[in-house]
Amino acid sequence: MSTSPDTLETLFVTGAVNLHAVEKQALSIMTPQVARIEHYPEIADRLQAHIEETNAQIARLDEILATFDTSASALKDAGLSFTGSMAAISHSVAGDEILKNSFANYAFEHFEIAAYKSLLTLAEDAGITQATALLQQSLREEQSMAQWIDEALPMVTRRYASLYADGGASASKV
Repeated sequence: MSTSPDTLETLFVTGAVNLHAVEKQALSIMTPQVARIEHYPEIADRLQAHIEETNAQIARLDEILATFDTSASALKDAGLSFTGSMAAISHSVAGDEILKNSFANYAFEHFEIAAYKSLLTLAEDAGITQATALLQQSLREEQSMAQWIDEALPMVTRRYASLYADGGASASKV
């Protein structure tokens, strides 16, 4: 049994609305992290750059949704932004906040990668070619960020351990 083009388009639009909310959630996670980082300037710089990429990804999703005469869901955006803010707050009380943030960011980037790949599959199957280049650009940015986090994790871990060994209190400051 094959899926009808109308069903695929409906699923694509729903997926784009959901991904818009996920990108809003990403902003609510990264923005407080950047504001709190003290001992890891390269992480702050890369997160700031990814915040800018994320804003561009949101704009791309808005552009895609506009072609279907629809827009993002304010309720979904607000709901996921709230959960992202709560996650950021929960890490801020941990002594190893920088490590927990790094782990969570790595996992979240892979969640976004999977979401973009799924949306690209729906676009391909539904023949929604006008969205492909925009989605692929966002996917590449997410893959680049995930790779950067992967490569930076040993440095973050070692710097955290060194700060901890030098007195502990400064290690708890991200």
